[in-house]
Amino acid sequence: MFINFWYVAGLASEITDQPLKRRMLGLDFVLFRDSEGRARCLSNTCIHRGGSLAGGKVRGDCVQCPYHGWEFDGDGNCRRIPSLGPNPTIPARARVDAYPTEERYGLVFAFLGDLPAAERPPILEIPDHEYGPDGPRDGWAATIQHFEWAFDYKRSMENGIDPAHNEYVHPTHGFSGEQDDYQMPSPTLEDTDWGTGFWSERLAPPLAEKKMREASGREEDAVIRAGTGHFGPCSIWTYIHPTPDIQIHQYLFETPVDESNTRLYLVNLRNFLTDTKDDERVMGRNEVVALQDRDVLVEIQPVQTPDSNNHEFFVGADTPIARYREYLKDWEGRGWRIDSARVERDRKRVAYAIPSQARREQKGWVLDAVPLRPGAAATQAGKAARA
Repeated sequence: MFINFWYVAGLASEITDQPLKRRMLGLDFVLFRDSEGRARCLSNTCIHRGGSLAGGKVRGDCVQCPYHGWEFDGDGNCRRIPSLGPNPTIPARARVDAYPTEERYGLVFAFLGDLPAAERPPILEIPDHEYGPDGPRDGWAATIQHFEWAFDYKRSMENGIDPAHNEYVHPTHGFSGEQDDYQMPSPTLEDTDWGTGFWSERLAPPLAEKKMREASGREEDAVIRAGTGHFGPCSIWTYIHPTPDIQIHQYLFETPVDESNTRLYLVNLRNFLTDTKDDERVMGRNEVVALQDRDVLVEIQPVQTPDSNNHEFFVGADTPIARYREYLKDWEGRGWRIDSARVERDRKRVAYAIPSQARREQKGWVLDAVPLRPGAAATQAGKAARA
C-alpha cells in the first residue's frame, strides 16, 4: 500500500456532522463535516490517551474525543482541553494529522500523504463532457456502486486491466473458451506519468439484458471496441463500446482497507437508457459482472501479489499487469510504500499515523509516522555505507 495518493474515503452522502470511522491503508481515520459543510479527514487516534475520535461527536468545527473531551479542528489542531480549565494555552504539540479532501462524482477523496499540493498526483479525471460539477452532462447518465471484499487491491487492479480474463470469467464478454480460434495478443500500451492503458477489439455476444440489448440495436455476435488502463495504484478507467454509438464508461476507485481487504467505488457513465428508471437495470448488470470477478479474486493464492514476477508465469496478454507492477516499483522507489509487515507486527503497541504535509513544517508529533519501505535513494545510501 502506498501513501501520497488520493483515496476514496466514502460516499459524499455518508459524511455528515456525525463522526465516521474509516480504515484505509491499514490505519483508522475519522471523517466529518464542519459547520460550513466541508468534509474533514483526520487520523483517528487522539494523541492524549489513544481514544477513538470517531467515537465522539462533532462540536462546531471540531471533533470531540469521547474519552476526555479534547477537541480537534479540521486542520488537526487541538482547540480545547477541558481538564486545563477555561482559556488555557494549548501546547503546540497537541495536534493530529489532517488530510486534504476533495468532493467529486458523489465521492469524497482524501489525500493520504505528505506531499505539497503542487507535487501531488491528481485524481483520475472523468472527462468534462461526461460529468460536470453538478453531475452527468446532457446525454449521459451516471450511477455509483460500492463494494467491500476480502482480496488484495493489487489483485483486483490487475484483474481490471487483464484483457484475457474476460473470455473465461464473464460469459457475456466472450464465449467461455468454446471457440477454437480464440486468442488474446499482447496489447500495445500507452503510458502516461501515472499509469498505462490500451485499446483492443474482440468478438463478443450481444448484451445479455433484454432492454439493454434492444437499446444497442445489436442481436448478433460482433466485434466490439474496448479500452482500459490504470491511473495510480488504485484507479481504473474502462471504456466499452458495444456499438459505435453505444458507450459505457466506467471509473473504478479502489481503496485498500488493509493488505487483504478492499473497498471499491464504481462510477458508471452511459449514453443510452439515460432515464433514471433504468439505473437499477444497469446497476444490476454491473453487480453481476463484479461478483464474477470477486468469486475468482477471493480464491487467488497467494492473497497478495508476489514481490517478483518469477513466481508467476506471464505471457503476452499479461503485459499490462507487468507494466502496472513496474509503476508500483517506481513509487516504492520514491519511498511511498508502507511497511505493512512492521505495522502489523507493532499493531498492539504502536498507533501510527499517515504523515501529513504539516509534518514537513512542524516537528514534535506525538504519534509516529507510519513506517515506509526504503526507497531507491535510501537503499543506495545504505549500500554505499556498507561498502
